[in-house]
Amino acid sequence: MGKLIGFLLLISSLFIVVAADWSILNRRKKNIDGVVGDGLKKYCESWRINVEVNNIRGFDVVPKECVEHIRKYMTSSQYKADSERALEEVTLYLSSSCCCTLEGDGKDAWIFDVDDTLLSTIPYFKKHGFGGEKLNATTLETWMKDSKAPALEHTLKLFHDIKDRGFKIFLISSRRETLRSPSVDNLIKVGYHGWTNLVLRFHDVYL
Repeated sequence: MGKLIGFLLLISSLFIVVAADWSILNRRKKNIDGVVGDGLKKYCESWRINVEVNNIRGFDVVPKECVEHIRKYMTSSQYKADSERALEEVTLYLSSSCCCTLEGDGKDAWIFDVDDTLLSTIPYFKKHGFGGEKLNATTLETWMKDSKAPALEHTLKLFHDIKDRGFKIFLISSRRETLRSPSVDNLIKVGYHGWTNLVLRFHDVYL
């Protein structure tokens, strides 16, 4: 199942970051002000990709020079195409001989993350600078309580495909336990149902 989960990591959120001592951003910080035009576009694209593969960590905001680049990508057809391509690879793997012969013993499981895998946070970040503003957990949680996050359509299709194959589905999220009810409401409202368990963080752990 490790390979299956690996595919899902390809569409993990740009905005979920963890602390670390090393960051390529620190090495380039002194030079970014002098980067313009095509050079800036290449720098920002490289920065985005390195965030997605977790090479750049421990940052609070997207570099201001790259906010517009991130906005264009996250609202573009390319973002949708990249997500769809990652899901196509999962579907191909599911259909291959390398994958899954289900034993029917109830022990076959699949894990999905919630935010930016099942539900999109793009509507929130549209209003908050696409990472150009430091993440405010209070305003993000207030938005989550409204249960208005849209489904990522191709992931919704994959979710039901996997469920129909007989997998038990487990959902994990960095959302706190206090957000369980609105999160469940949101998931059901946009078409997700039939999962086995939703695992959230404890009350004293923040996003």
